[in-house]
Amino acid sequence: MAPSWSSIGRQLGTIAKEQGPKIVRTQGPRLLDQVLRSGLLNRPAKQPAIPVRPVASTGAPTAQRARRVVYSPSLDGRADPGEIVWTWVTYEEDPTRGKDRPVLVVGRDGKTLLGLMLSSNADRSDDRNWLGIGAGPWDSEGRPSWLRLDRVLDVPEAGIRREGAILERRTFDLVAARLCTEFGWR
Repeated sequence: MAPSWSSIGRQLGTIAKEQGPKIVRTQGPRLLDQVLRSGLLNRPAKQPAIPVRPVASTGAPTAQRARRVVYSPSLDGRADPGEIVWTWVTYEEDPTRGKDRPVLVVGRDGKTLLGLMLSSNADRSDDRNWLGIGAGPWDSEGRPSWLRLDRVLDVPEAGIRREGAILERRTFDLVAARLCTEFGWR
């Protein structure tokens, strides 16, 4: 059986911890010299030296983004409704900060995905704006997750890190039912 992504990640982490210091000692001086010669450190602060992935919006109320919701996952390299992908999501209280997190794709506007963020924070279990969806392969630790229903994120397709999982149809139907009954989706 092929190893899972989480076990590969753990193995890469172990290798990085063991080999990292050696690589820094041997390659560090040469890499630092290249950076200094490239002028990357002399760029204006607003101009990124290295291209970065686009980030998800801070979100919009779910009712404002209402549309038809259809389960249509297809592992074809493009994210589709029913798939969970990873992207950088900014914090509502401080848009200059955020974290990489799983997001359930529930729709699409061209190259912009509409997503609902997931959390493994058990405090969400008593919040009516969050729906428990159980554990799945999107969480390497196998923790149960909750899905935020009251805020839809605009996720640039170029901003997703990887396809994480396909949500079971039965669970997606529960999400869709809540979107339809509480937020005017169809």
